[in-house]
Amino acid sequence: MAEAYPWQDTLWQQLAGRTQHAHAYLLHGPAGIGKRALAERLMASLLCQRPTALDACGECKSCLLLKAGSHPDNYILEPEETDKAIKVDQVRDLVSFVVQTAQLGGRKVVLIEPVESMNINAANALLKSLEEPSGDTVLLLVSHQPSRLLATIKSRCVQQACPLPSQAMSQAWLGRALPDCSAEERVELLTLAAGSPLAAVNLQAQGVREQRAQVVEGVKKLLKQQQSPTQLAEGWNAIPLLLLFDWFCDWSSLILRYQLTQDEDGLGLADMRKVLQYLAQKTAQDKVLNIQDWILAQRQKVLSKANLNRVLLLEALLVQWASLPAQR
Repeated sequence: MAEAYPWQDTLWQQLAGRTQHAHAYLLHGPAGIGKRALAERLMASLLCQRPTALDACGECKSCLLLKAGSHPDNYILEPEETDKAIKVDQVRDLVSFVVQTAQLGGRKVVLIEPVESMNINAANALLKSLEEPSGDTVLLLVSHQPSRLLATIKSRCVQQACPLPSQAMSQAWLGRALPDCSAEERVELLTLAAGSPLAAVNLQAQGVREQRAQVVEGVKKLLKQQQSPTQLAEGWNAIPLLLLFDWFCDWSSLILRYQLTQDEDGLGLADMRKVLQYLAQKTAQDKVLNIQDWILAQRQKVLSKANLNRVLLLEALLVQWASLPAQR
């Protein structure tokens, strides 16, 4: 059975307590807060032949088939490869499933995740199934970035925002999930994960704190002219490009915030506070705005899986970053 997270309790009671279900739900929110687990829990409850007041029974034929991964009335649609698009042929196979009669005589339930990974042709192919699903079919769409979805897809679903847990709830959960990390390390991970506890666990598994320390040290050496943009770009080969652009985007925002507020507590994690304060004091605001615009544009290219020359892109970023503390 899918894991139940404490921050979803209220939402789960609302969803599971419904006597009638919509034909399509769009479960959306930041990555790493358990939306997929929530969708799987709802899927199990909708398919169960003897559901309890708040969950699937876990013991009926339907539950056992679902657990074994062989339920005939359940369909999961996701990219064939990580970080790739959901293709139109995959959606056509799904549409064929939707028009069939349920083999166990109950509902059919479809789970699509992440729905924003459908290309435009795939999204258009899904529209008819969303508009007129066949028989008693429920579609569960999971999205980390609903702004990337077609308006026509969003309008055909009951849109349900999924909650980001409070800092205290996240820390309590992370204490159980990462018992070998100190409280300080867990705070750092949660900050790097933008408050998403499951994302924090993934970042720890990827060694992100070690990667961050390497990047922070490199940025300091860059500003002291102890290392060149080319050396750093090549040395950061193992660090995910999106992670790097997330950090530089965050740092440019923090510089701007400090220029406007002079609030030292708003400079983010301790590892870069002095550097960001120095850059804020030494850089003209329009220069920071320009580099932030550039970083956001390049980050969008990284997100859209554009064919980029990684080393050249990082060199361009670091050349601009090194030129920030010029005379105002």
